[in-house]
Amino acid sequence: MSMNRFTVCRMDTLSSGVGLGFSLTAIQPSQKHLRTRSSSQQILCFPIQQKFLSYNAYSAGEQHRQKTLISRKGLECRCYAPTEGNVSKGDDSGSGPRRKRLAIFVSGGGSNFKSIHVATLDGLIHGDVAVLVTDKPSCGGAEYARNNGIAVIFFPKSKSSSEGLSTDVLISALRKFEVDFLLLAGYLKLIPVELVRAFPKSILNIHPSLLPAFGGKGFYGLKVHKAVIASGARYSGPTIHFVDEHYDTGRILAQRAVPVLADDSPEQLAARVLKEEHKVYVEAVAALCEDRVVWREDGVPLIKSRTNPEEYI
Repeated sequence: MSMNRFTVCRMDTLSSGVGLGFSLTAIQPSQKHLRTRSSSQQILCFPIQQKFLSYNAYSAGEQHRQKTLISRKGLECRCYAPTEGNVSKGDDSGSGPRRKRLAIFVSGGGSNFKSIHVATLDGLIHGDVAVLVTDKPSCGGAEYARNNGIAVIFFPKSKSSSEGLSTDVLISALRKFEVDFLLLAGYLKLIPVELVRAFPKSILNIHPSLLPAFGGKGFYGLKVHKAVIASGARYSGPTIHFVDEHYDTGRILAQRAVPVLADDSPEQLAARVLKEEHKVYVEAVAALCEDRVVWREDGVPLIKSRTNPEEYI
């Protein structure tokens, strides 16, 4: 990255009077930078030792001192204003819906995150992954994000993880990234009600069973597949649903059924379901980004066919 393309500036401020310091990991010359509607200023912090992105809130008084260099636990941060030439504006040319901006939440390897990201690059999804949110900054999904020039946010803040963001700061950060949709892809934390309300009908989750069966708190990973096999169910499969204030109770958008074989192990069933997860999640996100998701009068979401808007899939 050529540093002469930036100029030192004050920290950007929010309406609340609190500024956010953006710490972008693994900055590559080819990476896209944050873009903002409300201000031409932004803060890029270049990590020296830490391996994840963190957002640090500073008081208004600290901002007025206009510090341009902050050292904290081996993290060197400088404030820069991007020049017109290096701000990502997307490639919304021509007619049709604009490209949507996606935030993906992961806690593990992130195979669904990877399939969605590849689909955006291949043109199967009319959108871009703007940021990754994780509660485990060393997980495989976060590493993949860094290697592909995607900013990583650590959330939530807890007694054991003071570097994580609070919910309010996360919402402000997602607004600055101009995120349209939040996609949970193996994220094991309950989404706070404040986040659900801040992004109504805009948060999707994938679950590895045919909800409402085998869902709720404690049902994740192999635990789901073990329960399915033990129940004697003949079919299982992934469910894409909108997120509400509880685990796995939001409105169902899409499902795929796979057979449960008589001699299945939990690992075998998991592999069969995962293969369908990668397909159905991409299709659901594609529909969301193309504005093909409509809501029936009774509150059930439906996906319109791309080829025939009069049909639903």
